[in-house]
Amino acid sequence: MLQPPPPRKRHGRLLRSGAAFVVLLSVAGYLTVQYVTGGAGAPGCKVVASGDGHATYEFTPEQAVNAATITAVGTARGLPEEAVTIALATALQESTLRNIDYGDRDSLGLFQQRPSQGWGTPEEIMDPAYSAGMFYEHLVEVPGYTRLPLTVAAQRVQRSGFPQAYAKHEPDATLLAAALTGRSAATLTCEGRPGAGRAQGPDAVRAALVRDFGQDVLQSAGETVDDASPVSVAPPSPTTGADGASGATGTEDGTGTAGGSDGRTVTLPVTAGAGAGSEERLGQRGWQLAHWAVANASSLRIERVAYAGREWTAGNTDSKWYPTDAGSAHGAERTAGPVRITSAR
Repeated sequence: MLQPPPPRKRHGRLLRSGAAFVVLLSVAGYLTVQYVTGGAGAPGCKVVASGDGHATYEFTPEQAVNAATITAVGTARGLPEEAVTIALATALQESTLRNIDYGDRDSLGLFQQRPSQGWGTPEEIMDPAYSAGMFYEHLVEVPGYTRLPLTVAAQRVQRSGFPQAYAKHEPDATLLAAALTGRSAATLTCEGRPGAGRAQGPDAVRAALVRDFGQDVLQSAGETVDDASPVSVAPPSPTTGADGASGATGTEDGTGTAGGSDGRTVTLPVTAGAGAGSEERLGQRGWQLAHWAVANASSLRIERVAYAGREWTAGNTDSKWYPTDAGSAHGAERTAGPVRITSAR
């Protein structure tokens, strides 16, 4: 008759089994992170300073989506880049740009706002666009906030127990704001493959644009569909989309002329107005939309973004915008033309 193993041996086996289980959990966690962030390119997204490119900030696709939303909400309200920088630095400190559902006491979300202090319901605060809007509503009530030190302006809104903590995030927030407002062209890229999120297709792109920039974004940008007629946009939903169209096309010169649509591309013409100042502003608007699309590439399954003679493609590992054929012919720094956002198949 077989005897049971001595207690010490049984204990050793349990320890080895437990260790193996921990290793398996670690591997599973690693693979999950790799999938969400796009593989070996994790953390997945990068902003480089225009010019010398020495200053960089690397972050995950999740953080990129939230930073793009914070920026879009601010610019949609007509607020200056300084306001966006303050908001981004605050969110970097409060949540590391993650929409977390926990915090000190009842604090929630990107800015750790508290329902008990009148910031909104928990559901509202967990909506990044709502929480960013509430932050800006309080920020603009601070007299002369653009002239105050960033940490002072942020503290006037947040009432944090660690008021000096915001200052350390100012360099990264400044870099992010320059890219996500479009002032710094072709400086934001994301590596890895699209497909980490469930939302996909041009309707999901339109819905997300309206979510972040407001309902006027498609009309003001002059979006076109296959027949080259302007889109009349109703509030979209992630499932039904903005207008039911299968896609959009446009020519590289920004006219929005239809031709050869594959049903996967949303085209947002950004045409230059009169005067150099107007062209500069519209060029910045175009780069904001282009960078927004790249930041949302993983969650919206965006495969390619093209603007101003340059193109970003998901899956590249060298973090660059490359000149297109049209860009080579007309000059890669050209600002007129459409933003073209192509969804993955």
